[in-house]
Amino acid sequence: MNFAMWKKALNVIPEVSKEEWQRLDLISKWLISTRAAVLVMTFLSAVLAGLFALHDGHSVNPLAWFVLALGLVLAHAANNIFNDFTDYVRGVDKDNYFRTMYGPQPVAHGLLTKRQHLTYFAVTGLLALACGLFLLILNGWDPVIWLLLGLGAVFVLFYTWPMKGWALGELAVLIVWGPLMIGGGYYVLTGEWVWNVILASLPYVLGVTTVIFGKHIDKRAIDLQKKIYTLPVVIGEKAARYAVLTMMVLPYLLVLYLIAVRYFTPAMLLVFLAVPQFLKIYPQFLKPKPETCPEGFPQGQGGWPLYFAPQAFINNRAFGLWFMLGLIADIVLRLLLPTFWA
Repeated sequence: MNFAMWKKALNVIPEVSKEEWQRLDLISKWLISTRAAVLVMTFLSAVLAGLFALHDGHSVNPLAWFVLALGLVLAHAANNIFNDFTDYVRGVDKDNYFRTMYGPQPVAHGLLTKRQHLTYFAVTGLLALACGLFLLILNGWDPVIWLLLGLGAVFVLFYTWPMKGWALGELAVLIVWGPLMIGGGYYVLTGEWVWNVILASLPYVLGVTTVIFGKHIDKRAIDLQKKIYTLPVVIGEKAARYAVLTMMVLPYLLVLYLIAVRYFTPAMLLVFLAVPQFLKIYPQFLKPKPETCPEGFPQGQGGWPLYFAPQAFINNRAFGLWFMLGLIADIVLRLLLPTFWA
């Protein structure tokens, strides 16, 4: 067991040679194949679903919450594996395409055969499905949960093609990480669909969307050549960069609004501790992507030629952490002073 690689793969997208790959254990290979470093965004969505339930006064079954988080993370992992397989089969990842530059593409780099890659996908997907079936049984085969499970499967299978190429990938991320993961997760844990939860999830979900926006800006030129019409390809780089900045600022305004309407307590002002991180990265989004890697900017392992995506990820990770801690503080404040914010 290569615990050092496990830790590395959970933090960056590590570069590995074919010889290094062959010496790795199965878990290390799975973590690299799934781009496990980005799965934290999904894990946090699952955590937030349970925290919103507690915030609204529900008791939460810890086992159901754990299985929900595990199932969502496995579904995201299966999607990442299937993305790489789909792009490889369609010929997108040939000729040193962008995906093969910032991290190992298991099939394109010869680390896995197509059959092995599909096996990784099948096992991961079946484990995610098992989690979904467990939650269905726990909730008496609730038809709404059947619908949520079906929608999740659609996004797993059809995000890369055709959604991403039809400028729907960014919208899909907004829908999946918000209404589907947090709103749907809340429903699984409470049996209630609450639109306030969807609204309150937006500050975090907009941050997740900036990551995929940033990635698509980074590879806009090469996507245009391959006729992959992501939203940054359609609207142009400048508009896309300013859209990202808008989605980075809007969460703070939404939090203030939710405090003003008394859905959140002032404990949620903790999110403003993420502002220093935003101030570090926002100037880069005011200018086009540099032609060459800037001095001091990380290369490989999730760095250059990615440029906007890793900065959006770091910003979202900082905001998401303080958003989660603020929500926990909010819950504690309500328990300690139940009449203060009633």
